[in-house]
Amino acid sequence: MSDRPVIDKRAVRRSFDRAATTYDAAAVLQHEVCRRSLERLDFIRHQPARILDAGSGTGNAWRGLAARYPGSQIIALDLAPGMLRQARAAIPWHRRMLKKMPAALCGDLEGLPLAQGSVNMVWSNLALQWVNTLPRAFSEIHRVLSPGGLFMFTTFGPDTLKELRMAQAGVDVQARASRFIDMHDIGDMLVHAGFADPVIDMETFTLTYSDVKALMRDLKAIGAHNAAEDRPRGLSGKAWLQAVTRNYEALRRDRMLPATYEVVYGHAWRPAPRLGPGGRPVIDIKPAGRN
Repeated sequence: MSDRPVIDKRAVRRSFDRAATTYDAAAVLQHEVCRRSLERLDFIRHQPARILDAGSGTGNAWRGLAARYPGSQIIALDLAPGMLRQARAAIPWHRRMLKKMPAALCGDLEGLPLAQGSVNMVWSNLALQWVNTLPRAFSEIHRVLSPGGLFMFTTFGPDTLKELRMAQAGVDVQARASRFIDMHDIGDMLVHAGFADPVIDMETFTLTYSDVKALMRDLKAIGAHNAAEDRPRGLSGKAWLQAVTRNYEALRRDRMLPATYEVVYGHAWRPAPRLGPGGRPVIDIKPAGRN
């Protein structure tokens, strides 16, 4: 994982702020993944009083979460304030009148502005790929979860946009498509962060486009720009687009260009503390290593 580029969080914020008004129309895959992840909650027994939607975007999960947990408070957290404003503007007027709106919080998944054990469930749909250090984000999520709390998430796996990376090979010094973490590594990170009983699986989606420009327009509309700190700072010129298009055309099938997305689904629990015979928490003492 050390070869992953460092993400410029300010660039991520600017990109999603700009995409706030265009996101929903272009985010077909993101909405579908959200829907499928919500369906998985039907098979998990949990009644959270307070839910953190970590990386809430335009709030595509709010209605589904509220329907499943009608008495719960939802806290919507996003790095981009523009996304939070767009999400709140889309809430029907009658829900606003009844004050049935999630609490909006602008913040970073790697430094959550919440108290320890303050939420009973953390939901995160396709946001974890924008953190720099996934173990740090998992540690923060574990910290804010109460004992017995549920962490439910989706993110992208390493085959995501593999065609675009292939088309860029030899064109850019630094690849413009982001790189993603394997699901098996994600499972190890969850256990290391203190989570119990992680369940992780993967599903592949293939979107099709008439040309490379259409793919680029969709990525721009959802704010999915390359935000690596060492990204090329110059604009992508005509020569660059022609070279990438020429390489991508070799992948055309049935008159369309494919764009693969590997979606990782997962959930895990913050375990309740183990208690001894007297009801006191059990603290594991490990022998110190020898020098």
